[in-house]
Amino acid sequence: MSIIVPAYNEETRLPKTLELINSYLLAKSFLVEVIIVDNASSDKTFAIASDFAQKSPNFRVIQEFTKGKGAAVRTGMLNSQGDWRFMCDADLSMPIEQLDRFINIVPNYDIALASREVKGSIRLGEPRSRHLNGRIFNIFTRLYTNIDINDTQCGFKCFSSSVAERLFENLTTTGWAFDVEILLLAKKYGLRVIEVPITWYYMQESKVRPINDAFSMIKEVVRIKSRMQ
Repeated sequence: MSIIVPAYNEETRLPKTLELINSYLLAKSFLVEVIIVDNASSDKTFAIASDFAQKSPNFRVIQEFTKGKGAAVRTGMLNSQGDWRFMCDADLSMPIEQLDRFINIVPNYDIALASREVKGSIRLGEPRSRHLNGRIFNIFTRLYTNIDINDTQCGFKCFSSSVAERLFENLTTTGWAFDVEILLLAKKYGLRVIEVPITWYYMQESKVRPINDAFSMIKEVVRIKSRMQ
């Protein structure tokens, strides 16, 4: 398995995240590589990730100078070697131990999506306004694109290697809404997708700006849909 961690200015949270991932992996018997993709950070993210990778042979660092989470995840996915490729937010708002849920499910699907909305999921500490903004975006996306997914934007998703290469080679969106383009491509290709309920913790230092980014993402979704018609 490959774990891809996109990181933009994460010098504060990254050390703990990498330690938690490493501790989790030490108890596993399967082979795992962890790829940290530094996304044009202006702080010490690259130095911190590089120092950790020097001490831990299954960790490595890639720099992606095109800004945007979509660009960072694409680079990580296309430079991975795992049979399964898991994108993982640097804040670990989904505790890494919940990766076990995906390992048990993915052999029967092409894509497994972490979901904060399906039955069995739990959201902890999230401000009501942020949750409302997310629901508005999801309703708009579902109506506008006909993607029947309850939570397109959760930052934890798992792809088989062949599917990851096919989807991310065709990804054109570099920003936050890249998930929508990936799911539209998955629908176009008739891929098997499942939403996996998770426990998700709101992190105070989230890089998402609820109002500004929501409007930008809506505009991106409109552009994505128009390109794919």
